[in-house]
Amino acid sequence: MINVLLEEMLSSRDRRLLLLSVVSLAGVFTNKFSFFTRIMRSCGKFLICSTAALATLLRNVSSAVSSPGTPNATAEQLANRQRSFSIGYVVFPGWEPLDVFGPLEILFEMSFYYKMTLSIISKELGPVTTIVPPHIMKEGGPRMDVGFLLGPTITATHTPLNAPALDMLFVPGGEGNVVLAGANDTWVEDFVASRYGQLDYLLSVCTGAASLAKSGVLNGKRATTNKGAWSWVTTFGTNVTWVPSARWTVDGNVWTSSGVAAGLDMTYAFLKSVYGTDDLDPIMNSIEYAPHTNPHWDPFSVVHNVPGADKNRSLVDCTGPVGYN
Repeated sequence: MINVLLEEMLSSRDRRLLLLSVVSLAGVFTNKFSFFTRIMRSCGKFLICSTAALATLLRNVSSAVSSPGTPNATAEQLANRQRSFSIGYVVFPGWEPLDVFGPLEILFEMSFYYKMTLSIISKELGPVTTIVPPHIMKEGGPRMDVGFLLGPTITATHTPLNAPALDMLFVPGGEGNVVLAGANDTWVEDFVASRYGQLDYLLSVCTGAASLAKSGVLNGKRATTNKGAWSWVTTFGTNVTWVPSARWTVDGNVWTSSGVAAGLDMTYAFLKSVYGTDDLDPIMNSIEYAPHTNPHWDPFSVVHNVPGADKNRSLVDCTGPVGYN
């Protein structure tokens, strides 16, 4: 009963504060050799933290009686806050670092407050590098060897054969997309196609939209992609409405973003739709990132001269911290 009351009336931040205080006090009683010194120190911290948490609890009880519900969240968002999401991230040799680590930074911070699990999925288990093998970028062009580049890795925890059930699937871009396409290696789009029917949400960053297009899930849908790779990505798919000026698009449960850093903007908008802003906005301000919040306007569509881009708008699109006008 107490646990239910705490779940309903205390925010996740306050619950963690109270838990840490209790653990700190419990540690006092397990160390008999420095009992009195530790109890004075820990009790002081416990009283301060617990008093703050209790005050929040009383405020929330009073608020719940006078105005039930959370004004900043819909019923669906409140339900999402109570469920656990299984998140998958596809990676391959040559994945783009910010396509992966940008959204993961926000997801990591959100996992302090909401239940999530993460699966990194690649063709083989183990480290997956950002460096692609030597390859030819364009037909008839020179063979490129980029082994001199920095090569951070991420560890694949699953393959397409043993990946768990997923609620959200992120597909990044990177030079590896070009290599896979050139080798006619379709494991990414095969995996996307096989899992799409069971997903709540499918999201691509940058040229990851090429994999979605080749998988067939973008057929009849609106999408966007990296504006610097526009001419390559948009050759894939059937009956895809490519939106040249979009920073990101949403069509049903499919989200696609423009290039690289745009994944941060899309992820903010996506998590806002899933959870609301009560914890999300403070997180964005704590990581000191001001997201671009207009999905319809990507100034880089003009920078990269994308056909059909809106060239009548100012390229100075200033953004500020969320929650501050």
